[in-house]
Amino acid sequence: MTSHQTPPNPETAPRPKIKKLEVMVAEVIRETPDTATLVLFTGNDRLDYKPGHFLTIDPHQFPALERFIDYFEETKGKKEPARAYSLSSAPHEQYLAITVKEERYIPQVTQYPPLLSPLMVWRIQPGTRMVVTGFGGPYVLPDDIGDRTDHLVHICAGSGVVPNMSILKHALTTEPKLRHTVVYGNKTRRDVIFRRELDELTNRHPDRLEVVYALSRETKAAGYGENYHSGRVDVDLVRKHIRDPSAVEVFACGPAVSKWDRLAAKEAEQTPKPRFMETVLEALDTLGVDKNRIHRESYG
Repeated sequence: MTSHQTPPNPETAPRPKIKKLEVMVAEVIRETPDTATLVLFTGNDRLDYKPGHFLTIDPHQFPALERFIDYFEETKGKKEPARAYSLSSAPHEQYLAITVKEERYIPQVTQYPPLLSPLMVWRIQPGTRMVVTGFGGPYVLPDDIGDRTDHLVHICAGSGVVPNMSILKHALTTEPKLRHTVVYGNKTRRDVIFRRELDELTNRHPDRLEVVYALSRETKAAGYGENYHSGRVDVDLVRKHIRDPSAVEVFACGPAVSKWDRLAAKEAEQTPKPRFMETVLEALDTLGVDKNRIHRESYG
C-alpha cells in the first residue's frame, strides 16, 4: 500500500532509524486477484522496526520502468519519488514482507497512470533483488498500549488492512491481555486481503480476536458466515463493535479524500464526496471516541 501519513512532531517524536537494505524476494504470495505479498529476505541485517511501519522503494532501480520514468519526469517537471509500502510482517517474524495492491488508472479520476505497483504485483519474481529504505511512519502500536486499553479496534478498507495486520500479529504475540476487533470493508469476498490468515488467527485466538467483514457489493454476504455483512462500514456497524467508546483504542486505515478529489470538486463547484476515512472519523466522533485514542493512516 502506498501510504500518505502526517509526519510526527519533530520535537517530540523519536528520530527514525532510516537505512538502505538490499533484499531478495524469497516468495510472492497472491492474496487477491490484484494484490500480492512480497516476502523479503534481508540476510543478517537486524530488522529494527515497529508494527505499522512502512518502507520505501525507489522506482529508478528497475530498468523496466526507465522509459515510463523519463516520460513522467518530463511531464511533471520533477523527479519521481520513492513509493511507500506498509509492512505486513511483524517484528518478531523472520522475514520482512510488504503487501501491495495494484493501483489502477481511472480516466477523469486518476491524474497519472500508476508507476510502481503494477510491477510489484505482476512482474516481480522470487530471486529478484532490490534496495529498500526503512523504516518510518507514525502509524504504529504505542509501546504502552497495554496500559492505555484492553480493547483494540481495527477499522480498515481494502489494502488499509496491511499495516493493521502487522500490528495485530505483533499484539497477539506480545500483549496477551489485549482483545482485538477487526472491522474490514471490501467490495466482494474475493477482494478480502489476508482472509485465510485472519480466519486462522481467529481460530487460534477465539477469546481475543473477532473479525467482521463488510462487503459493499454483495447483497447476501451473510451466506458466508455470521461475521459477514452486506454494505459499507458505517456508524451502525462501528457502534455495534465499540461497546465502551471511552476506553477503546482505534486504528483506522483506508482511502480518504485526496487532493485530486478536492481539486475536481472545486472545479465542479461541489464539496468532495466523503470516502472511507471521512465516514469512519465521523462515526467515531458520533460515538464519542476521544480523538487521542484514534490512530489513522489514509491514502487516496
